[in-house]
Amino acid sequence: MNSIDLTPLYRSSIGFDRLANVINSTLAADPVAPSYPPYNIEAFEENEYAITLAVAGFDLSELDISVEKGVLTVRGEKSDTSERRYLHHGIANRTFERKFNLADYVEITGASLDKGLLTIRLVKEVPEAMKPRTIEISSGSSVIEHQAEATNDQTDKEEKGEKVA
Repeated sequence: MNSIDLTPLYRSSIGFDRLANVINSTLAADPVAPSYPPYNIEAFEENEYAITLAVAGFDLSELDISVEKGVLTVRGEKSDTSERRYLHHGIANRTFERKFNLADYVEITGASLDKGLLTIRLVKEVPEAMKPRTIEISSGSSVIEHQAEATNDQTDKEEKGEKVA
C-alpha cells in the first residue's frame, strides 16, 4: 500500500484538519470495505436525511447507536448463546460496526426499527449566525447627513457647556 504524507497540508491550511484526518484514515483503512449490513442514505428535504440499515434478525437490545466527534457509529452484536445444529447456515448472525462521518451541524433526530430495517433520521440545522444574509445598501448621502447631524449635536452640547464623550 502506498503511503502519503499529509503533513504539508496541516501546515498550510486552517480549519481543514478534519478533512486531512478523514483522508488519512481512509488511506490507512483496510482495502476491503465492509459490506455488512447493507444501507441506504435518503434525502427527504433540503436539510432532512435518513440512513436505513438492513439489520434483519437483530433485536432492539442487540443494537447500539452512538455519535462522537462527528462520527455516527451503529453496532450490532448478536447474543445467540443457544447451541443449534445447522444443516445449512446461510443467515448472517455476525457482529457488525458501521461508521458514518457526519457533516457539520448534522444532528440525529431519532431512530426506529421496523421489519428488519433500522432507520436513523438526521437533520442539518445551520445556526442563524452561519446562514447567508442580505445586507441592505443605503445611499451615500444618508450616511453623510447622519454624520453631519451628530457633529451638530456635539457642537450644540459644547456651546451649552455640557460634557461630551
